[in-house]
Amino acid sequence: MTIRSARPEDAAFIARTILSSQRGHRPCGWFDIALGWPEAQCLDFVAHIVVARAVSMWHVSQFLIAEADDKPAAALCALPAAGTGPAAWRAIEEVAAATGLAPSELETIRQRGAYVRRCWVQGGEGDWMIEHVATDPSFRGRGLVQALIAHALDMGKAAGFARATISFLIGNDRAERCYAKAGFVFADEKRDPAFETLISAPGFRMFARAI
Repeated sequence: MTIRSARPEDAAFIARTILSSQRGHRPCGWFDIALGWPEAQCLDFVAHIVVARAVSMWHVSQFLIAEADDKPAAALCALPAAGTGPAAWRAIEEVAAATGLAPSELETIRQRGAYVRRCWVQGGEGDWMIEHVATDPSFRGRGLVQALIAHALDMGKAAGFARATISFLIGNDRAERCYAKAGFVFADEKRDPAFETLISAPGFRMFARAI
């Protein structure tokens, strides 16, 4: 296993990582719902966001890759929690303009994606945030995510952060066990009936730990 910073040529793998992590244990995640397109089209749009000029939590520069058998096998992003929301929308706007989406289509994406605001929970302005954690199913069971998280925590500590956070869908037991194994403990959660009707998960839970 090798852990390295992501590169632009990893865009397709990172896009799949993002969709997989957002879906968690459910069939649809935020990009699936907000974009409302077939998976291949969603993956292409997200891959453009990964290498956009606007640096967001989805940007290649924020991701670590774990390689196994000489190919990308798992990934996560790690970055300061401050300002992640506005940065994410700027990246979507940039790619929407570059791919010729009409303003009305962009507004529809914004409206469809607004459901997550009801119960999204993430770290505070002074936290180091780890998100979009996923492993290619064929490489599970090798400890790749634990190694990635350890590396990401070291990065946060070196950058001067004292606490790291990670969020996931309530009911994603695989993720909860994984993060608990990495030393994270329950910190907060938000639930919303309308969110549960749409996603079939009650909301989001956030774990945190000192670094």
